[in-house]
Amino acid sequence: MAYKFPSKEWVEAYKDALNGEPGKPWQEAAKTWEGDFLFIVDSDGPLQETNIFYIDLWHGECRNVEYFTDETKAPQAEFTYQGPYTNWLKLIKGEIDPIKGILMRKFKLKGNKAKVMKASKAAKELVATAQKIESEFL
Repeated sequence: MAYKFPSKEWVEAYKDALNGEPGKPWQEAAKTWEGDFLFIVDSDGPLQETNIFYIDLWHGECRNVEYFTDETKAPQAEFTYQGPYTNWLKLIKGEIDPIKGILMRKFKLKGNKAKVMKASKAAKELVATAQKIESEFL
C-alpha cells in the first residue's frame, strides 16, 4: 500500500518502519540518541499547506508521532528540521543528504546543531528508513 506524502498515514507508517525488527540500522545508529523533532514540510509546488510531523525518538525507538497542518497546535520539540516540499521529495528520494541539506541551506535546523552533527549516521538512517516506505507524492 502506498502512503500519500505528507499525511498522517505516512507518518504512522514511518513510525512502524522505524520500530520494525530490533537491530535495524537506524535503531543501532540511534541507540544513544535522545530528542524529539518537528519535521516541517513547507507549502511549495503542488503542496498547498504546511504539514508538520512530530517525532519522538529515544534510544533507537520512535516513541510517538503526530501530524499537524496548524503550526500553533504542534508541540514544542528539541529540534525543528524545516524545508519546502520539493526539497523533502529530493531528501526522501536520496538526492539530498540530510546533513548536507542543512549546510546547503535546503533545510533549516533549529536546536543544538552539534548534537545533530554527531548523530549524522542516525540522521542518514532516518532518511534511509523513510525511503523504504511506499510513498505517493503529489
